[in-house]
Amino acid sequence: MKLRYPDLQDQTINPEHEALGIPPVEYAVTHAGEHPVLRIAGYLVVTFLIGMAAYLLYRLFGQNGVSSGVDLVRDALQSPVFWSALAVGLLAQIVDGALGMAYGITSSSFLLAAGVSPAMASGATHLAEVFTTGVSGISHLKLGNVDRRLFLSLLLPGIAGALIGTWVLTNIDGKTLKPFVTGYLLLMGLYVLSKAFRKRAAARQISAARVAPLALVGGLMDTTGGGGWGPIVTTSLVGAGQDPRTTIGSVNLAEFFLTLSVAAAFFAVLDHSVWLIVAGLTVGGLFAAPFAALITRHLKTRTLLILVGSLISAISVFNLSRML
Repeated sequence: MKLRYPDLQDQTINPEHEALGIPPVEYAVTHAGEHPVLRIAGYLVVTFLIGMAAYLLYRLFGQNGVSSGVDLVRDALQSPVFWSALAVGLLAQIVDGALGMAYGITSSSFLLAAGVSPAMASGATHLAEVFTTGVSGISHLKLGNVDRRLFLSLLLPGIAGALIGTWVLTNIDGKTLKPFVTGYLLLMGLYVLSKAFRKRAAARQISAARVAPLALVGGLMDTTGGGGWGPIVTTSLVGAGQDPRTTIGSVNLAEFFLTLSVAAAFFAVLDHSVWLIVAGLTVGGLFAAPFAALITRHLKTRTLLILVGSLISAISVFNLSRML
């Protein structure tokens, strides 16, 4: 008789998990990379990331020559749009790195305040997020933080909702949508703020039938509002009692495919000026990780939730008052 999983304990429930009231860590979760579906998902993420990086480098330096690419970089560094987007990306990534959510709603709130249209704000945010969500998803997969059933339950409904949101943004006038998007961001800011004063329910498993509608709504609102997948899906699942570790990992991996779908849909309809915003958001995000770690070390999660929720709410109220 073979010993199948010699690295797992003989007991059915891990004592630490039992004390915290969360489900035991199953072999299918801790060794998620061994499952063929998740292994394929991991390969797809890596392939897309390499392909996109190669394409962007070709567009920048290969299509028009190295000198032309250098001129484009120089022009970007002299543009106030690039530096404004860099500051937004820096702040948004600090928020996301410290809280594990709210990158989209933070960056979209500031971009809307700067006068960017809802479609441009959402498109730029999702294009910049492709790389960060891809690296994050692979990391969670390698660390055993992905639950295959939860990931698959989120994947297709989330993509469907996101593509519906993309159609809404690209077919309805931005001036008409802007008050509604700003109102949504205000509600999300208040929702993040409320998380500082609520307790999490006891952990339990949630059926796929309940996850799919949540993913559909989360994907729809994430695109139309420029963010919200994490605050809507992650906080709803964890608040309902889902294991936080596998929830965050599964939601992050699914978010890459959602973000990639939105970026591809926006790619053909956004003008060239979006790339300055995308570049700024991306570069700002690259420098944010150490600051996020520093803030997380010195500030409590409740304090961060209060600060971020208050900031997003205040910006949204400012935007609404200016429109009205």
